[in-house]
Amino acid sequence: MTTLKSQSERRPGVSQDKSREISFFNRHAAASEYNVFSDRSSRKLIDQCLQLAQLRPPGRVADLGCGSGIFSSILVEKGFECFGVDIAHGLTALGHKLYPEVTFLTADIEALPLPSASFDGVLLSGVIHHLPDPRACAREVHRVLKPGGVFMAFDPNRMNPFMYLYRDRTSPFYSHKGVTENERPVLAWRVRQVFSEFGFDVRTAFVSGLTYRYVASAVAQVLLPAYNVVDSVFLLPFLRRFGSFVLTAGVRRT
Repeated sequence: MTTLKSQSERRPGVSQDKSREISFFNRHAAASEYNVFSDRSSRKLIDQCLQLAQLRPPGRVADLGCGSGIFSSILVEKGFECFGVDIAHGLTALGHKLYPEVTFLTADIEALPLPSASFDGVLLSGVIHHLPDPRACAREVHRVLKPGGVFMAFDPNRMNPFMYLYRDRTSPFYSHKGVTENERPVLAWRVRQVFSEFGFDVRTAFVSGLTYRYVASAVAQVLLPAYNVVDSVFLLPFLRRFGSFVLTAGVRRT
């Protein structure tokens, strides 16, 4: 397991204290495995990401924002060689114990210590919505992918009423429980625009019907069974773009 020291970053008009991000996720690592979805939903997310990206094994995949490695382990099961990368050393250390078949690396995804053009695929595991400005991430993803390689990503959808009301800072019902100060659900068109600007042919899909194992808020935990049922309504074709998660995939242009 390799370690890279991460530092706080300041951008004009945008601030992100990465040391606070690291501390937040290290606390999760100390408590238990960082895995909010049911096993079935984790597998559904990976299956749909792979389908959208049209990525098939074998191949080398970097799972960026891997947490303790649940999605990395699923990719290995499917026949990929997987490298799990996360900024929180507590999570990568935990992942190393839980999933020895995965190679873990502690690093900042905006400055990856990985060779250029060395991966067939990149998975962004719910990480774009943590970034106030995802352009540096998009640049690094483009750099480490081989020409013709693909990235795939999933993030909460700001157009989904539940995600907006519960997790968007502009909502009167916003809850900060269990999230970092930088998190905000994404807009599909904005993610597509950023990655297109950095040399990808991008496509978007939406997914709902994912069940959660837990949420941080005690009130939301009580309502979670009802949410898990109601969220399935967004599987209907005419409501699909309001699904709870945005899936994004893109092919690196040669």
